[in-house]
Amino acid sequence: MRHIISLLMENEAGALSRVSGLFSARGYNIESLSVAPTEDQSLSRMTIVTRGSDEIIEQIIKQLNKLIDVVKVLDLHDGDHIERELVLVKVKANKQYRDEVQQLSSSYGGRIIDSSENILTIEFTGTSTELDNYLKSLNNSFVVEIVRTGASGIGRGDRILKI
Repeated sequence: MRHIISLLMENEAGALSRVSGLFSARGYNIESLSVAPTEDQSLSRMTIVTRGSDEIIEQIIKQLNKLIDVVKVLDLHDGDHIERELVLVKVKANKQYRDEVQQLSSSYGGRIIDSSENILTIEFTGTSTELDNYLKSLNNSFVVEIVRTGASGIGRGDRILKI
């Protein structure tokens, strides 16, 4: 099962390496990873997307909590949360296909952010499933390049990752 694990960690050199090392040493895969500073300059928030049984995820969380740099860990899958991911897609857009790409992108909530004579760059934000569906709807022969950020997530309502 897919899980989004969010953690607060000290904003220190090597902290990311220790977290990723924990995953690789135990043979766990990281599907996506994002790290950024928080409102507290001494802390960073790391969001990890991984897959595993409940037992494996429980083991990952226990191991993360043992790392000295990690302040707090939250499995967003355990409660209501909001998830978003960003994708940038470059597509060949000759005159014949251009209108079709623009309409399709608009119907999914995408937005053209760059345009040249032969290429359109589209920005789309949504859940991972929404992005997958959007990308499947595109004609692959026209796709030039795809860049995805990986998931970011936050708890709904009063569910807050704070120390």
